[in-house]
Amino acid sequence: MRRDIFQAIADPTRRAIIALIAMQAMTPNALASILTRLGSSIQHLRILTECELVTQEHQGRESITG
Repeated sequence: MRRDIFQAIADPTRRAIIALIAMQAMTPNALASILTRLGSSIQHLRILTECELVTQEHQGRESITG
């Protein structure tokens, strides 16, 4: 089930993630270090991915978000 895009971007943390990723692709850990919480960052990334606003690709053992 795909989430509503407008509900996804209504959250200020998700908008900040989109702004950061727009400048440079990052790993979830890099985003978490900027946003200070890994658990919530991963949850926000999952929602943005479900809305197809961001994509994740695997390079070796790392997951790159862009």
